[in-house]
Amino acid sequence: MDILQKKMPYSLDAEQSVLGSIIIDPECFDDVAQIVRADDFYLEIHREIFGTMYDFKFHSKPIDVVTLVNALVSNGVYEDEAAARSYIKLLVDIIPTSANAKDYAKIVYDKSILRRLIEASDAIQRDAYSEGDSVENIVDVAEQRVFEIAQKNEKRDFVHIKDVIVETYNRLNELQKDQGEEALGQKTGYSDLDKVVVGLGKGSLIIVGARPGVGKTSFCLNLATNVAKRSKKAVCIFSLEMSNEQLVSRIISSEALVDAQKLRTGKLEPRDWDNIANATSVLTETNIYIDDTTDVSITGMKAKLRRVKNLGLVVVDYLQLMESEKSRKDGSRVNEIADISRGLKKLAMELDVPVITCSQLSRGTEKEKERQPMLSDLRDSGSIEQDADMVIFLSRDYYGKDPDKANLVDVIVAKNRHGGLGTVKMSWLGQYTKFSTLETDISEE
Repeated sequence: MDILQKKMPYSLDAEQSVLGSIIIDPECFDDVAQIVRADDFYLEIHREIFGTMYDFKFHSKPIDVVTLVNALVSNGVYEDEAAARSYIKLLVDIIPTSANAKDYAKIVYDKSILRRLIEASDAIQRDAYSEGDSVENIVDVAEQRVFEIAQKNEKRDFVHIKDVIVETYNRLNELQKDQGEEALGQKTGYSDLDKVVVGLGKGSLIIVGARPGVGKTSFCLNLATNVAKRSKKAVCIFSLEMSNEQLVSRIISSEALVDAQKLRTGKLEPRDWDNIANATSVLTETNIYIDDTTDVSITGMKAKLRRVKNLGLVVVDYLQLMESEKSRKDGSRVNEIADISRGLKKLAMELDVPVITCSQLSRGTEKEKERQPMLSDLRDSGSIEQDADMVIFLSRDYYGKDPDKANLVDVIVAKNRHGGLGTVKMSWLGQYTKFSTLETDISEE
């Protein structure tokens, strides 16, 4: 049978049974609404009826034959009351019980997914035949279309405020429960810092900037390890500067409290081996994934990250080592960095996870050693500051002018769209490449 003659997948019986179940048992609406929404129904009349039910539920109005018929006529879905009543009665008569309402809803949803896949595949074919863009971009758009369907995160032109209000109410209810802390965002694992940043929010781009040698890579690795251990979610690290083995050695050093130099030289004592064994047994239970591809692009990152289940955090080390996928005629590195920072922000939003990336600071900070870093010090582009939801600077007496402050770090939250600003004092244990909250013991987790 020619594909053009095939009908779009849908189940009339399942659609009618879902609506009939709600009419005879309005209490099942909440269960059904967690599976389907109005645009999952194929027939326009069914979308209208389910949308009307949604409005009733939203405004705490009763759902029954009389109220539905009246609303459908008032809204112009039916021209006369007799036609509306006849179809609503058919929906009631077609289903004897609401016991299987969720099963019917799953059928409706599955058919909707198949239709969206067909629509996406049609769009992918059009893009491929047209050859109107680079192959990389066409593949990225194709993956994104399928990814959005899989994540039930299809883009729409507009979202009605009532839908957002419902989501907001749900989030507020989450905050009242035990999982409220997670709803605020991923915890950094540093109590004093968490008080300021109020969690690493989903879809947020977090920039960590510092002078060379201050420890921005170690700080990001510490955050990544803390999140992986506490949340049990997957944490993906893209290392554009160090190999997998170098990166893992740093993590082991900070977790086992074994001198990093000993790990490099192999001159380990029996106690070091015990500490390493304990730390690695914990680390192997986490879901930390490392990619040391030096020329990975944002498109490449997205392709890999979309396949990671239960993703909780992404770390990129570091921004200025990335290459823009756009070939700019002006050859401007500033514009390239602007493209990259914007791409990382889009990556965070599309995957709905926080993305942390290290960033170099301009050379001006090297000349003015006494002052703290500022937002204007972010190297190559003001767009980094614009795209970032949070900017954290690390500052310490790297040059050893004050021995009493050699192991103290100012963690400066200079920008934070969703929390506060401020400076947090932390300890820097350089031999272990580890940052620690001052008030707690270095071994506390």
